[in-house]
Amino acid sequence: MRKDTRRRPSAHRLNICVCLFACVFLLQAYWTAATAAGEVPRLAVFNFELLDTSLEGETAGKNEAEQTRLVLISDLLRQMITESKRYEVVDIGPLSERIAEAGYLRSCNGCDARFARDLGADQSLTGVVQKVSNLILNINLYLRDAGSGDLLKVMSADIRSNSDQSWSRGVSWLVRNRLLK
Repeated sequence: MRKDTRRRPSAHRLNICVCLFACVFLLQAYWTAATAAGEVPRLAVFNFELLDTSLEGETAGKNEAEQTRLVLISDLLRQMITESKRYEVVDIGPLSERIAEAGYLRSCNGCDARFARDLGADQSLTGVVQKVSNLILNINLYLRDAGSGDLLKVMSADIRSNSDQSWSRGVSWLVRNRLLK
């Protein structure tokens, strides 16, 4: 009598599951080792800019509360990214004069990538708050490779209400659900 040498389907599935588990385990170990060794990407996080397309747009930059909110959410963004330990946030201070001279980073043809590269960062992150009205605003984040200047990720959140709380919630949501996901 001849012995059946074919694998049973259940044993084959078990082998596949074991291999998948081993791969996941090895990837997790690699990520943990890379993080422990400080091999996380270096990220230059630039300050948010306001793009006011509302009917109040002619007074852009003159609303003190909105200017304060830009600082608030820029600081919140850096804090959340730093706490995540998924990136090493680099200080953009040494290039503050050059950054100011460039004007709006959203329209400088990728100069943020050049600034990030000059700061020793691997990637750059810029943000724009577009004010459509006092009720409707969009918060946009742009993650760019510092070497090539290519966009890696574009993230956006719509918020309702022009307040500290709504701007902070929008940025928090983007970081948790888009940038770090």
